[in-house]
Amino acid sequence: MKINNSKKQGFTLVEIMIVVAIIGMLAAIAIPNFVKARNTAQANACISNMKQVDGGIQQWALEKGKKDSDAPKSDEVAEYVKGRKMPTCPAGGEYALGARVDAVPSITCPNEVSTPPHKLP
Repeated sequence: MKINNSKKQGFTLVEIMIVVAIIGMLAAIAIPNFVKARNTAQANACISNMKQVDGGIQQWALEKGKKDSDAPKSDEVAEYVKGRKMPTCPAGGEYALGARVDAVPSITCPNEVSTPPHKLP
């Protein structure tokens, strides 16, 4: 007596197509959320950088005896910023210092109109 034990193992085409469709739907949901999270993280890092530079401007003015009408320069303020160099926006671009020490805001980002905005509160 002969026993036939030839079972074919594997997945059918329909099963593979269902798995691919599910992965595609998950990716369609997840990718926009990742992009939004990245943009929010970049905006928060940019605002943090601008606060640090603003603090450097104020400290520079205080230590050097500057008036509110004096204009800060990047190379002068850089020594009061962590790392002794002016940071750049994580989304790209360099910060522009205000024309005066008392300017509000005293620093602006080239990405201030992006979503979410890169503006000091």
